[in-house]
Amino acid sequence: MARVAIIGGHGKIALRLAKQLSTNGDEVTSIIRKEAQVDDVAATGAAPVVADIEELDTAGLASVLAGQDAVVWSAGAGGGDRDRTFAVDRDAAIRSMDAAQSAGVQRYVMVSYFGAGPDHGVPEDNSFYAYAEAKAEADTHLKGTELGWTILGPSKLTDEPGTGRITVGGTRTDGSEVSRDNVAQVAAAVLADPSTVRRTIEFNDGDTPIADAVS
Repeated sequence: MARVAIIGGHGKIALRLAKQLSTNGDEVTSIIRKEAQVDDVAATGAAPVVADIEELDTAGLASVLAGQDAVVWSAGAGGGDRDRTFAVDRDAAIRSMDAAQSAGVQRYVMVSYFGAGPDHGVPEDNSFYAYAEAKAEADTHLKGTELGWTILGPSKLTDEPGTGRITVGGTRTDGSEVSRDNVAQVAAAVLADPSTVRRTIEFNDGDTPIADAVS
């Protein structure tokens, strides 16, 4: 059994992941912003904790993460507001990494996106630019920590039922997709597989069983 904290616990991937981990016997804490989200999170088997990661400093986040074996970052500002995108997807994410180290957490899984990084190639006048920049800085910071990190790079997300099968790597195209069910299964798989530490795993829906694809 592992103690896993999911930051952004009311998101579509996070709710799926919490249910899967809880079913597998892990002790899950889902960190959420709103009291109104508590029931949805509790229904997954996770323990809901209301805490505003955008407002908490590193020490405050460390107190929330104390006692955890792993952290999964599945939060996001949701696009739209450039300043808030940087505040959440970059600044709060980086504070959570520093807080995890301070709290003695060993493992950190970042849900990023296929093609993320300093060379993302998104033009500055594109509405996706702030998110791409924020993720590039957060992912780069994570790679410089002593955490046992894994960065997940799913392509375009869908709500199709999960197949339990993906293709890792390759080239992302306009038609590349992956179900949120499969992303949650990938996150659970990498938490259970030490060979995925300090790796970036970009993937689409595909034909290879997830456990085999990530190992």
